[in-house]
Amino acid sequence: MSQTPTHAAAGSSPPEVSVVICAYAQERWDDLSRAVSSLLAQSVQPREIVVAVDHNPALLERAAAHFQAPVTVLANAQRPGLAGARNSGTEATSAPIVAFLDDDARAAPDWVEQLAQPFADPAVLGVGGRIDPDWQAPRPRWFPQEFNWAIGCSYRGLPTTTAPVRNMIGANMSVRRDVFDVLGGFSENLGRLEETDFCIRGSLRFPAGRWLYLPAAIVSHSVTPQRSTWSYFRKRCFNEGLAKASMVAGTGFRAGLESERRYVRWVLPSGVARECLRGLRGDPGGPARAAAIVAGLSYTAAGFAKGRLRRILTRVPHGIPRRGDTP
Repeated sequence: MSQTPTHAAAGSSPPEVSVVICAYAQERWDDLSRAVSSLLAQSVQPREIVVAVDHNPALLERAAAHFQAPVTVLANAQRPGLAGARNSGTEATSAPIVAFLDDDARAAPDWVEQLAQPFADPAVLGVGGRIDPDWQAPRPRWFPQEFNWAIGCSYRGLPTTTAPVRNMIGANMSVRRDVFDVLGGFSENLGRLEETDFCIRGSLRFPAGRWLYLPAAIVSHSVTPQRSTWSYFRKRCFNEGLAKASMVAGTGFRAGLESERRYVRWVLPSGVARECLRGLRGDPGGPARAAAIVAGLSYTAAGFAKGRLRRILTRVPHGIPRRGDTP
């Protein structure tokens, strides 16, 4: 088994990047247009921009009529869902690096340039960047930064400088094409955790390689009012637990929960203590955020327990909540 993929030697110039945006809903047309515009305004232009439309003929027709070269619009030819759309989009690109941007995210002007630079090191398998929330309604006073992952954004507990991580976050990530090809793309039955599964499989296949978190590669991610509610927070945490239970069945507990152990043991307790202290100092949101941290962990653990029990009782794979199951 190869320890590293085959690609350019260390010290070479940064490789070219193709970008894939996956889209699935007409309601997010304005977001999609802004995402594409942010790529056309890059300091270093991507070799290709591909919009992969996920089994929505009306959106496919509209996008094909609206976007012009260098943007390519195509249909997801694989299983419905984000993984299939990403896999279909990647097949239509040719650059040695493929980056992925959510349709409701906007890339900073130097995003492509920043992502490409670390790939001069041949040990780098992929690079993920910082995702800042763009709240479309005021951020709830009770919403803790430790749970920004629930809205698809970078959360407290991630590195603050460039550092290796277990996995990237889907709204802002890039990967070497040869790594993608060896791994066979994203698994199409894991819903929201497909990039975590992808990165774990990559680390097992290329143990000398690493995934990097690069805070300087920034995108802003739209957070709709629907995602600002307690109901969404609760459902999102519970579904995360369900998905984790399915994922660890394939990756094993050690690899599948490595980052989560540190998060639960250190990041969340320190967050509760910090917010309680802020409450004592007069911040009325402190106790609410502390309570939300405890509740979020409880909902996620409950989802994980239910997923594990379901698998034990049935001994067959079960579906995982996929994009669109919650607001």
